Amino acid sequence: MAKWVYMFSEGDMTMRNLLGGKGANLAEMTSIGLPVPQGFTITTEACTQYYEDGRKINDEIMAQVMEGVKKMEEINGKKFGDLQNPLLVSVRSGARASMPGMMDTILNLGLNDEVVAAMIAGNPDPKFERFVYDSYRRFIQMFSDVVMEVGKKYFEQLIDQMKAEKNVKFDVELTAADLKKLAEQFKAEYKKQLGEDFPSDPVQQLKLAIEAVFRSWDNPRANVYRRDNDIPYSWGTAVNVMPMVFGNLNDESGTGVAFTRDPATGEKKLMGEFLINAQGEDVVAGVRTPMPIAQMEKEFPDAYADFIKVCDILENHYHDMQDMEFTVENKKLFMLQCRNGKRTAQAALKIACDLVDEGHKTEAEAVAMIDPRNLDTLLHPQFDAKALKAATPLGKGLGASPGAACGKVVFTAEDAEEWGARGEKVVLVRLETSPEDITGMKAAQGILTVRGGMTSHAAVVARGMGTCCVSGCGDINMDEENKKFTLAGKEFHEGDYISIDGSTGNIYEGEIPTVDASIAGEFGRIMAWADKYRRLKVRTNADTPRDAKKARELGAEGIGLCRTEHMFFEEDRIAAFREMICADTVEERVAALDKILPYQQGDFEQLYEALEGCPVVIRFLDPPLHEFVPTDEEDIKKLAAAQGKSVESIKALIASLHEFNPMMGHRGCRLAVTYPEIAVMQTKAVIRAAINVQKAHPEWKIDPEIMIPLVGEVKELKYVKKFVVETADAEIAAAGIDMKYQVGTMIEIPRAALTADEIAKEADFFCFGTNDLTQMTYGFSRDDAGKFLSAYYDAKILENDPFAKLDQVGVGKLMKMAMELGKPVNPALTVGICGEHGGDPSSVEFCHKIGLDYVSCSPFRVPVARLAAAQAAIAEGVK
Repeated sequence: MAKWVYMFSEGDMTMRNLLGGKGANLAEMTSIGLPVPQGFTITTEACTQYYEDGRKINDEIMAQVMEGVKKMEEINGKKFGDLQNPLLVSVRSGARASMPGMMDTILNLGLNDEVVAAMIAGNPDPKFERFVYDSYRRFIQMFSDVVMEVGKKYFEQLIDQMKAEKNVKFDVELTAADLKKLAEQFKAEYKKQLGEDFPSDPVQQLKLAIEAVFRSWDNPRANVYRRDNDIPYSWGTAVNVMPMVFGNLNDESGTGVAFTRDPATGEKKLMGEFLINAQGEDVVAGVRTPMPIAQMEKEFPDAYADFIKVCDILENHYHDMQDMEFTVENKKLFMLQCRNGKRTAQAALKIACDLVDEGHKTEAEAVAMIDPRNLDTLLHPQFDAKALKAATPLGKGLGASPGAACGKVVFTAEDAEEWGARGEKVVLVRLETSPEDITGMKAAQGILTVRGGMTSHAAVVARGMGTCCVSGCGDINMDEENKKFTLAGKEFHEGDYISIDGSTGNIYEGEIPTVDASIAGEFGRIMAWADKYRRLKVRTNADTPRDAKKARELGAEGIGLCRTEHMFFEEDRIAAFREMICADTVEERVAALDKILPYQQGDFEQLYEALEGCPVVIRFLDPPLHEFVPTDEEDIKKLAAAQGKSVESIKALIASLHEFNPMMGHRGCRLAVTYPEIAVMQTKAVIRAAINVQKAHPEWKIDPEIMIPLVGEVKELKYVKKFVVETADAEIAAAGIDMKYQVGTMIEIPRAALTADEIAKEADFFCFGTNDLTQMTYGFSRDDAGKFLSAYYDAKILENDPFAKLDQVGVGKLMKMAMELGKPVNPALTVGICGEHGGDPSSVEFCHKIGLDYVSCSPFRVPVARLAAAQAAIAEGVK
C-alpha cells in the first residue's frame, strides 16, 4: 500500500519532492532536536492523487491521515475533538519550491461550540476566555474564507463594525464577550452565505481543510506564480498538519518571523518582527505594527536566547540564510517553519560571497545558489521600494523587458523622439511597435503595447536596448487617433504620467520615482567564478556599437546575431532603401544599393572596433520588404517625387508587397534568391569593413561570419552562398590580404533541422533562431499568440509561453536532431542559439546539455546566460 502520510520524525530534508519544502524542513528540524510541535505531512503524491480522483480525497489517504492524528494525539497528550483536553491543529500547504503567500493555511482547527465551552469551563481566568473566543472567531473566519470560499470582506466588515461600536482601534482591545458575539455573527454570516451550519465535527473540518489546501495548488495566484517561477503543475503540494501552539494565549506569548540575514542587503544580522499576544497571520497581515525582533529580548529573555541559538544551528546546518516562523507560548519557544529565505539579487550576491568567506560554501556551490533570473534587476533602474509599496497597479501586461520606467504618455515614435529631445521623460504607448519605431523606442524610458507577446518586436528590441517594456496588455482600450487610451475605467491622454514595471508587467497611474541600478563588487566576484565553471560561450545579439559595448562590459565574448535591417531605418538610409524597392531594373537596384553600401560598411567597422577581435555574426537582410515602405500619405508623396513616379504607382507597389502571412512570406534568403544584388552589397560591406579594421589593428583576428537566414532547402543556401563567396573572394584578392571568413545559416525552419545533414555540407556554422523555429513548429504567430495563450494556461495545455521558455520536447527535439545530423557531416561545424531563449536559464541549461558551442542573447541578459551556463556545468558535475 502506498504511504501517503509521514510523521515529522520519519522524514528529513532530502525528501523535499515527497514532503514539500515545509514538511521536509519540519522533519529535518525535528531530527536535529529543535522544538517543533510534532505532527505529520501528507505527501505531494497524495495531492496528485486527489486531482486524479476528481478532486476528492480517497478513503485510503483519509485512513492514513486519521492514523497520523492518532499518533499526534499520543505524542502531544491531547485528543482531537475532546472536551477535556482538546488537540487543535493548523493545516498548511508546502510545495517543494517555496511559494510565499500563494497557497492556503487554516489555524485553530478542531474548535466548535462544545470544545470552546469545555475549554473555558476548565480555566476560570477571564483572559483565557478571551483567548478561546479569539481563536474561535479566527478559525471560523479562516475556514470560511479558505475552505468554503466565503470572502474575507464579510468578516472584516463585522470586525470593523464591532470595533466602531466599542470605540476601540485594535482587535486586542475587544473583550471576551465582544469576541464571543463576533463568533456568533461569523457563524450566522457563514449560514447566510452557504445555507448550512458551520461544521462542528473536527474530522469533517480536517478533511475539508486538507482538500482546500490541495485545491489551492490550482488557484489563480498560484498558477501565475508557478508560471513566473518555472514550477511545474505536476509537482503538487504537500499538506502539513501540526498541533497548534498559541501566540495569542496571553501576554507571555507571541509570534514572529525572522531572517538570519537582511533579505534586502544581505548584511549578516538578525532581521525580523515580533508581536505579543498574536497569531502568525497578524504579523504578515499588518493588522498591528509588530516590534523589531531585538525587542523580544526585553519581553522574553529566555525564549529570545533559545531563538538566537536556533538561528545559529539552522544557518550552520543549511549553510544558507534562513527565513523562520516561530511562536512563543507561555515564554517557551516553538519553531513552526524554516526555509532558505527569499532575497533581492543584491542580497543574493553578498550572501553567496559571505558564505564562501565564512567557509559554508565552495565557489561552485555559491554560483549554484543564485537564481539567474534575479540578476536582471541588478542591471536596470528599479522603482523606489517604499513608493512602490504604496501604489496599486491599474493593469498588467507581460513583463517583457525588465526595469522600471516613469514618464509622460506619447503615442508615436516621432513624438517620443521630439519630446525626448527637449528633455521630457516619456513612455511610448502603442497598439504594437514596428521596426520603423526604433528611434522613438530609443528615446523612451519605457514601452507599453496592447498587443504582442514576449518575442514581439517591442519585446525583443526593448530587451536588446535594455529598455523597460510591458507588452500585450489587452485590457487597454486604445484610441491612437485621438491620442488617448482607457485602462481600468481611467482615461489617459498624451502628456499624462504613467509608470510601468518591466519585471512584473504592472502598470501604475502617475509618477513612481525610480532608482538607478547599482552593481556591487560581489557581482564581479560571482561572475568570475561562473566563468571558471562554464563550458558554453556567451555572445550577444547587438545591432549597434552602443549595444555591443554594453554587452562587452557585461562579459559577452562576441556577437551571435547582428540584425542588419535595423540599420536601414535611420533617416538618411531609408530613402535609398526605398529607392531600391521601387527600382524597375537590376541597374536601378544596384545604383540604390551603392548608396547604402558605405553606410553598412561604416556600421560594420564600428561593430568590429567595439568587439576588438571577438567573433561577429552578421545576418543578412531578413524582414519582408513591406516593412520598409511608407504608410503615411506625406511620406508616400515624398517617395513618388524622389522616384519621379506617380503617387498611384507607388501605392500600387506598396499594395503588391502586402502579404497575408509576411512572417512566412518573401523574406530572409528568399529575398536574396530574388534579388542577389542585396546579398552582394551586404557581402562587400562586411568584407571591406573587416579588411579596414584588420589593417588598423593587426593584433586582432577579424574572421567575418556571414549568416544567411531562413534557409529550408540546401539548394537555397548553395545558391545565395555562391554570390557571397564570389564577392568576398574578389574583395579579399583586391585588398591583397589573407583573410578567412565563414558562411553559415540560421536554423529556424523545421525543414532545415530535419535536413541538417544536407545543409551542414554547405554551412560553416549553424545558429538556431528559436523565435521563428518555435513559431513555425507550433504554428503560433509569435505576435498574436498572446491573445489566446492564457486559455491554454488555464486549461493546463501549456504551462509556459513557448516564446519565453524553450519548448524542449518539440522545438528542442528539432535542435538535438539538427546537431546529431549536422556534426558528423561537418565536424568543424560550430553551433549556437540566438533566439530570445539564449538568455533564459532553463533554455541555456538545455543548450549546454545538447552540446551547443555558444548562446547569444540581448546585452542585459549576458550575465544571466553566463551564470546559467555555469550552473548547467556544475549540475553536470564539472569539477
